[in-house]
Amino acid sequence: MLKIGLTGGIGSGKSEVSRRLADHGAVVIDADKIAREVVEPGTSGLALVVETFGPGVLREDGTLNREKLGQIVFPDPEKLKRLNAIVHPRVGERMAELQRRAPSDAVVVYDVPLLAENGLAPMYDLVIVVDASDEVRLERLVTLRGMSREDALARVRAQASREDRLKIADIVVTNEGGLDDLDARVAEVWHQLQARRDRPA
Repeated sequence: MLKIGLTGGIGSGKSEVSRRLADHGAVVIDADKIAREVVEPGTSGLALVVETFGPGVLREDGTLNREKLGQIVFPDPEKLKRLNAIVHPRVGERMAELQRRAPSDAVVVYDVPLLAENGLAPMYDLVIVVDASDEVRLERLVTLRGMSREDALARVRAQASREDRLKIADIVVTNEGGLDDLDARVAEVWHQLQARRDRPA
């Protein structure tokens, strides 16, 4: 099994890379998706979030209002730390369970937004960083996700700097062009990963 950490700042296109690697045959374990699952209604995670940040973070139907929670935690590092202390251990347990289920010869890609921030690089055989300039990322968040520029900037600033992410990269996927460019680059990376997996120990 080859364990890959995949990361990139918000708006870098990490999810696009993750999807393409899955299409090539990687087993993708998506930390963001799991982070949503561990705060679904009825979970201990959601109960703790409400206890910590108040019932105002819930929608009328009892689901978590992620936008509202984001506006509370992203500008305040202390509050963000408290949220992470609730969510991260639960995400870690679920990811370990999914890894145990993967075939022994799989290329397992862990899609982890906060890999650099949490010092997780040593856990993986290789780290792939999806990279785009802060300006490109801000533009995408405003135009594609409908965020205000202030909200987008707060989220970019709450994460590791571009330089810090690049320091931990074994492979960099630059994503500032079109999807055809990205397809070609991901295909190259997939060949590298297969070669690495098949190399004799």
